[in-house]
Amino acid sequence: MVSRKLLLRQAYWVLAMRVMAEFGPCSSSSLWHVPSISRRDASTSSARAFISAPIALASFLMVLMVVTPLTMREFCSRSLLISTRMSWMSLWISCDWEKTPSSAGLLSNTTASCSSSSSRSTLLRVSERVESAYSICSTWSMWSLDISCRVLSRSLMVGLEARPGSRVSGFTRRWQPVGPVNGGLVLRAASAASSGGTNPKVSVNFGKQSRKDDGFECDSSLSEVVQSTKEAMLALQRRHSTVQPLLAILQAGEDDSLLEISKKIAGRIVEEVLKLNEDPRVHGVHLRLPPASLTSRVLNALKPEKDVDGISDLNMGRLVRGDLSKGFVPPRASAVLDLLEKLDAPLEGKTVMQADAVVLLGAENIDFLPTWVRPGAAVIRCEPTLETDDHTIEMSSKSGLEYLTAAYRTQNVVRSCSRWLQAQQYQPWHLNCLKLQPLTPVPSDIEISRAQTPKPVEQLAEEIGLLPEELEAYGRSKAKVRLSLLDRLHKQPDGKYVLVAGITPTPLGEGKSTVTIGLVQALSAHLKLNSFACLRQPSQGPTFGVKGGAAGGGYAQVIPMEEFNLHLTGDIHAITAANNLVAAAIDARMLHEATQSDKGLFNRLVPSVNGVRRFSPIQISRLHRLGINKIDPASLTPQEVGTFVRLDLDPSKITWQRVVDTNDRFLRKITVGQASTEKGQIRETGFDIAVASEIMAILALADGLEDMRTRLARMVVGTSRSGQPVSAEDLGVSGALVVLMKDAIKPTLMQTLEGTPVFVHAGPFANIAHGNSSVLADKLALKLVGRDGFVVTEAGFGADIGMEKFFNIKCRTSGLRPDVVVLVATVRALKMHGGGPNVSAGAPLPREYIDENLSLVAGGCRSNLRKQIQIAHLFGVPVVVALNVFKTDTQAEIELVCQMAEECGASAAVPCHHWAQGGRGSLDLAHAVNQAASTPNNFQFLYNIETHLSLSHMPDKKGVPTGFVLPIRDVRASIGAGFIFPLVGTMSTMPGLPTRPCFYDIDLDPVTEEITGLF
Repeated sequence: MVSRKLLLRQAYWVLAMRVMAEFGPCSSSSLWHVPSISRRDASTSSARAFISAPIALASFLMVLMVVTPLTMREFCSRSLLISTRMSWMSLWISCDWEKTPSSAGLLSNTTASCSSSSSRSTLLRVSERVESAYSICSTWSMWSLDISCRVLSRSLMVGLEARPGSRVSGFTRRWQPVGPVNGGLVLRAASAASSGGTNPKVSVNFGKQSRKDDGFECDSSLSEVVQSTKEAMLALQRRHSTVQPLLAILQAGEDDSLLEISKKIAGRIVEEVLKLNEDPRVHGVHLRLPPASLTSRVLNALKPEKDVDGISDLNMGRLVRGDLSKGFVPPRASAVLDLLEKLDAPLEGKTVMQADAVVLLGAENIDFLPTWVRPGAAVIRCEPTLETDDHTIEMSSKSGLEYLTAAYRTQNVVRSCSRWLQAQQYQPWHLNCLKLQPLTPVPSDIEISRAQTPKPVEQLAEEIGLLPEELEAYGRSKAKVRLSLLDRLHKQPDGKYVLVAGITPTPLGEGKSTVTIGLVQALSAHLKLNSFACLRQPSQGPTFGVKGGAAGGGYAQVIPMEEFNLHLTGDIHAITAANNLVAAAIDARMLHEATQSDKGLFNRLVPSVNGVRRFSPIQISRLHRLGINKIDPASLTPQEVGTFVRLDLDPSKITWQRVVDTNDRFLRKITVGQASTEKGQIRETGFDIAVASEIMAILALADGLEDMRTRLARMVVGTSRSGQPVSAEDLGVSGALVVLMKDAIKPTLMQTLEGTPVFVHAGPFANIAHGNSSVLADKLALKLVGRDGFVVTEAGFGADIGMEKFFNIKCRTSGLRPDVVVLVATVRALKMHGGGPNVSAGAPLPREYIDENLSLVAGGCRSNLRKQIQIAHLFGVPVVVALNVFKTDTQAEIELVCQMAEECGASAAVPCHHWAQGGRGSLDLAHAVNQAASTPNNFQFLYNIETHLSLSHMPDKKGVPTGFVLPIRDVRASIGAGFIFPLVGTMSTMPGLPTRPCFYDIDLDPVTEEITGLF
């Protein structure tokens, strides 16, 4: 049995769609079918049917039902859609309440001219009486007012008596009789009026007696609306002094001769709307366009949050459903309702009618189910015909209604601005976390990753508070995040900053990435705390070489892991292109300087264009560095020309090398320039792996495009024969480098297996750079999680290298301070430092690492674990030890490690089972980190140079070796990145492939396109 409330809702949708078809700009043939609705899917199907239907401007939505009483205010609020006609221009109305309106000058040119109308964009200040500011746009037609009156008159139909003293205004209706509907009562009439009579023409005044002038009511309403808006505005500016609500008005002409032109510029209108959507200064957009231009495409291009007229499909759906928490009441509807109340027409408690009836407007047949009305109800099918002549409406409030409508629109703009500001404040995320169903035994990493379907990246972005314009999607599962987010959230307090480091590892790795991912899954998906993981992008060298992928493992992974490990969004390729452009510029400059005179070089470096030579900005910058303060090329002396054009690079002292993102040992030393066309410019050079490039370190340390441009410019590529350093700016290539890197500077958003957010950005090695993800990724994440959230990032290699470089390089550059250090340990690594045999990649583990051996574990805790905790304490940061549990670990070994770690000074030590259980297996770690982050710390900078496999330069020296001399064979300067780094022992910047690389197992199924062999 369908409820009466459901019956009312269904009939409402039918009537709304029929009226839109009758009076809208589209034909009835474009109507969408309204399906029958069961109790289960009533609300969703109804909303879908309405939102899918064409929205007709210059029409209204109407229903007459008695199954459940409907108040007149609710009825009218849900019924009004008003059309307008205007002329082309773009205006910006600012809600800056001052007693005297004044022009604030030209803001910007945002629209193109149409016909003879000139395009202009003006910033106006709205006075306390909004009439003067809105007088420039007071071209609302009486047709809109007619429609308002018609809507109200149609609320007084057959079966309802009008209130004594009221009259119907300027309106004729012809009724067409319909036959019986399943035995229901049929009402037939030739015409109808509010009192049930037959006079086809009557008029109305919304009061008990006629009024010649209703200006007093308009003035009173206007004053009240302006005052309330002013108070809201002042309250808003008290909280946010720099915020100024802004309304953009897009206006176009209605001249019939311009109709074809209007159709042609429809695309440009949409473009303009999209620009306004993305402009953070604009909080509301008002479309003053003729009906021909108000297409569904235009209306739905407007962002609902800025649709202060409430005319988009989504906002109209919200209005009809009564959901105004995100939408807006149309300003004209608010103005009409306000006037009705002022004109002694109280609405509260009134019902539309008191008889059981369904009124169907429109001549077309409608599929109508008997279950939509209860037995004995009346069904009336009507064919309304509107007169085309002038209507006799005796109201002098045309301009008053316009001003009142403008005031309500301004109120909506202030409300929109307030909502926007509220959205910037910290609030818990409402993540739709993905469910895990861990299997035993645990499948391979790629099988687990492939079994989980990631959320669309747009959905994830919305859940964590990103705006659509801040996202640049790369497919379905990853996206770049624009740096404008930092400007939007600059006042947002940072969350808590957690670093994951590790004890000195075995060559197999101890699972820092897995711990990082498991921790954020526990914090976000289980403790419901806003949490972000910030990881490095893996290089393809180790992926295809020894280590394999770096997306985590087991049930603590970043997904899709294939995309994470292979190419991602192309940042490393951009670094490769930029790095090799510098290398090409070096060799080309040396060739040209060796084969040309000063004058020839100058004429080519500063070419004559239309008979005039001009320096480029980057050349002027070089002149200033040389102490030559001239900008006219003709004014340089021959000596100054020679100094300007010659870098005079010493081939033996060029430090810049080419890069490739592959482990290729045969590129470590090469000879270039052997072709005859290079005219004997032969020299020895080499290749580094791409992530060893200084540009990668700059990407990881830059805090914006300007900072990256500065760092790229000061990169030193070699020295001249006179011993002077030569920079990328001297080569003239720094501007081109920042162009190549403009997209790479944006962090990439991905997700974990449980649907929690991850930033993947930058991937410098820890032995030849600082080994951390980017500063920008951390800063963006800290703003997004808010005051009570967590950002968990990882440092490469052991704590003695990666953690110290995080503190002394990354934190010094970024200004950020960590709250907690999570120190990852494994029983396997502790046994090695306690005296166990060496561990080699690819070789079976010795028996000591498989069987229980408490003495080896204790020895590792007393040496390496204790030392790493002490190093962290030197920086004044609390330490939580995370024991990454393997299946070979015994309970006695686990308990011993946790006990000794706390004795060594750790705030807490907990076993972690995230590999087998996901975030649920790291809940103890999440609680420990949350507690440690609430304790004060006294962070301070400290730095010592070590290696990644031992606390010395010798990997076979375990525990805490002493009494050694560190053999430094070379020192390289990364001037752009801001640090120097030594090359110790046999350390190489170009790794080589092992005897059996990982690529032996990697393949692609050509039918399913599934990748196999990644781990």
